[in-house]
Amino acid sequence: MRGFVDETSIEVGSGKGGAGCVSLRREKYIPKGGPDGGDGGKGGDVIFKIKNNLRTLAHLRYKRIMNAGNGLPGEGSKRHGRDGEDLIIPLPPGAIIKDYDTQEILHDFGEDESDWVFLRGGRGGLGNMNFATSRHQTPRFAQPGLPGQSRKIIIEINIIADIGFVGFPNAGKSTLLGRLTNANPKVGAYPFTTKIPNLGVYRLDDRDVVLADIPGIIEGASEGAGLGLRFLKHIARTRGLVFLIDVSQPDYENAFKILLNELSAFSAELAERKRVIFATKLDTEGSMEAFENLKAMYPDEKIYGISVFSGYGMEQIKSIFSELVLQEE
Repeated sequence: MRGFVDETSIEVGSGKGGAGCVSLRREKYIPKGGPDGGDGGKGGDVIFKIKNNLRTLAHLRYKRIMNAGNGLPGEGSKRHGRDGEDLIIPLPPGAIIKDYDTQEILHDFGEDESDWVFLRGGRGGLGNMNFATSRHQTPRFAQPGLPGQSRKIIIEINIIADIGFVGFPNAGKSTLLGRLTNANPKVGAYPFTTKIPNLGVYRLDDRDVVLADIPGIIEGASEGAGLGLRFLKHIARTRGLVFLIDVSQPDYENAFKILLNELSAFSAELAERKRVIFATKLDTEGSMEAFENLKAMYPDEKIYGISVFSGYGMEQIKSIFSELVLQEE
């Protein structure tokens, strides 16, 4: 996920239509031939296309203005001008396109991943061969091509994952992701090691489950504290949530309540998503007692204890994930 970009703004424009041609047929033995000016070509469209192998908007990072090709003018002998080349912009799954000024959502690829023609190119002008009549047999005029359209937009991506890992910085999310998948997230013993969402694929029975390690949430994240709302949106479409609570920390008792409050402030619907709690780092001194205390504090929650380093509780993860994901389908 190096070079991760989850939002960018660009100006896109469709192509201008080519002008129609003014031409009169002049050949040997036909000194007074009729009009034969061809039509101009159509301007290129702006088309967005989902590419499943894309995960970021890094390919658009340095592109601020993008335009489709203009249609070419018509020519004599009734030759049609070539149509302008379409501007095809690839996007990762789950991309959202908004109007730059109003923030209105113009298209949500999380709901429809089919190709979307955003701006149509201008129509080509008619050549003078189209305007000949019995009374006006040699028209010396043609239509100009119609202009294209231009629009400034914002493109966002919300990572589409099956299960999102939620927890304070250094709660063990990246370590767990690395253990369960082939992902290689940066891991360190200090807050905000994860600066971008990391994805990993976990094989569950006969299907792949996408796991998302979301950068650590802190109290006040829903109001922009820490890494704030920038990454909370990436768990908005997950099927289930795994809250990771580091029970080796002295404030572990309040961690779940704070995390849930931040999610509720961001999205009440998200806070009601199917969830489990993982008490992490059970290989540390006093952690088992803290794990039992956590279960007593939240009797209505499904709480499991794990240690990535000792392997404690890791064998139950497959059935836990199965309940979170497969039974929802």
